[in-house]
Amino acid sequence: MRTHYCGQVTAADLDQSVSLCGWVHRRRDHGGVIFIDLRDREGLVQVVCDPDRADMFAIAESVRSEYVLRIEGRVRRRPAGTENAALTSGEIEVLCHDIEVLNAAVTPPFQLDDDNLSETVRLTHRVVDLRRPQMQENLMLRYRVARAFRRFLDDHGFVDVETPMLTKSTPEGARDYLVPSRVHPGQFFALPQSPQLFKQMLMVAGFDRYYQITKCFRDEDLRADRQPEFTQVDIETSFMNEGEITAVIEELIRYVFQDAMDVELPSPFPRLSYAEAMRRYGSDKPDLRVTLELVDVTDAVEDVAFKVFSGPASSGGRVAALRVPGGGELTRGEIDEYTKFVGIYGARGLAYIKVNDASKLNEEGLQSPIVKNLHQRALATIIERTGAQSGDLIFFGADKAKVVNDALGALRVKLGHEKGFLNGEAWCPVWVVDFPMFEYDEDEKRWTACHHPFTAPKDEHFELLESDPGACLAKAYDLALNGWEIGGGSVRIHRADMQSQVFRALGIGEEEARAKFGFLLDALRYGAPPHGGLAFGLDRIVTLMSGAESIRDVIAFPKTQRAQCLLTEAPSDVDERQLRELHIRLRQKVETQVEVAKG
Repeated sequence: MRTHYCGQVTAADLDQSVSLCGWVHRRRDHGGVIFIDLRDREGLVQVVCDPDRADMFAIAESVRSEYVLRIEGRVRRRPAGTENAALTSGEIEVLCHDIEVLNAAVTPPFQLDDDNLSETVRLTHRVVDLRRPQMQENLMLRYRVARAFRRFLDDHGFVDVETPMLTKSTPEGARDYLVPSRVHPGQFFALPQSPQLFKQMLMVAGFDRYYQITKCFRDEDLRADRQPEFTQVDIETSFMNEGEITAVIEELIRYVFQDAMDVELPSPFPRLSYAEAMRRYGSDKPDLRVTLELVDVTDAVEDVAFKVFSGPASSGGRVAALRVPGGGELTRGEIDEYTKFVGIYGARGLAYIKVNDASKLNEEGLQSPIVKNLHQRALATIIERTGAQSGDLIFFGADKAKVVNDALGALRVKLGHEKGFLNGEAWCPVWVVDFPMFEYDEDEKRWTACHHPFTAPKDEHFELLESDPGACLAKAYDLALNGWEIGGGSVRIHRADMQSQVFRALGIGEEEARAKFGFLLDALRYGAPPHGGLAFGLDRIVTLMSGAESIRDVIAFPKTQRAQCLLTEAPSDVDERQLRELHIRLRQKVETQVEVAKG
């Protein structure tokens, strides 16, 4: 039906006859001459309709936005001064000879160039929303990214293997989506949170290098970078250690950026231990574009009169300082707004010192209500460690380490981007390594896995699994980019005895382990190779590349923050017959029936 895509007609096609198909992006009547901007996935082309062709012109007069047309015409150069450098087709136009209306369209719910649309309107009319140029660009970028992943992995001996979508419910850190079985009444499948167990078993099966671009499902509260279903680039390999795995993955992500965006990432990626990342940035996915850093001053304030500092400092908490160069110019209103901001992360306040004169360690040189409660030794240490100069401001966090890290870490990023404390680099990847193996759950009074229960401990920390789990480090690694975790993985446990020992450290008894993971434990007994891998969040990577505010802008048909699809109105009720086939009775309906019977 067509010879060219609209957006690909150029000056190279001058004087050629072309057939084009697409949607009416815009129709303009200029005193008897009608201009139609015809749009398809590759872009726009300007079509000119002269009135000397009466039949064709009558049709041109009748078309409206989003009509689907087929146009035949001749390519000619635009008149001098009317070129559009923003379009690939901007040097030319198509003089229309014939128009065929392939389909009329009702008035769309919004104009495609309207930038003030609510997300509810966009998601309800997602089909129309996807026609907008930015959304077309986002999804085409997503395609190029996925293609680049496949090319590299195929070329490096990785084999694409599909794993099941209906599987066994296992504890992996989030709630499972459950699917009732009709054939086995009262029993349920679970949708996979990840292919973790299956890819490990593929390594035991000898496939050596595996990958899969696959859907994963987690029934958890949503935010801008999460969806109930998301796409993961899942990778696993055998007979490679941490360094070898991260080297291949680093080469892979550099290739993806080069191929999909023509962006060259720095080489090699910097590496930070988890402990250093938390100490300096308050985050295990630090945004290294921001030049501000946290400084620990816990030991310097253990004995000061200011209990807000000395309390946490002497009871296992953390006191950290964040120097803001030139921050003495911040207004009281701005400081109050930053105080409200850190409150989101659990901070009960935001102490600060304005450094009017760094040479005077008293209330004359340091402006703050807290200065009188800090002795000179503490003040001197704070000024020295932060490197504060006259005119600077120092913010403080004092609380449990997690609260301080979360609050000051977020404030660091906010200040960096709002006040321009940036290094000028567009992309700053970083490996974060040497994660803790476990973290202690104060509510449940037990150890939980920081990554997942199949992560191997450092060789030298194996003995700590029983004696001191909190000191045990894992062979785990995350890849962060511009403050987002885009991938994470680990070397896995490949020995059944070690896996059982980790389960014991997590409080998972032998009977529970057999019931939930017996198939994996059995597989490990059949000659499992050393193996490890990593999974990338495809949605997150494309979101970063496109500069979108949410991963919903790079997913064709996403869910809302309430896990709903406004386009299809899912989830929805199902009829009673379907429920009976699944041997399910809805609790709310049963309780209502009981109440009616009692009444």
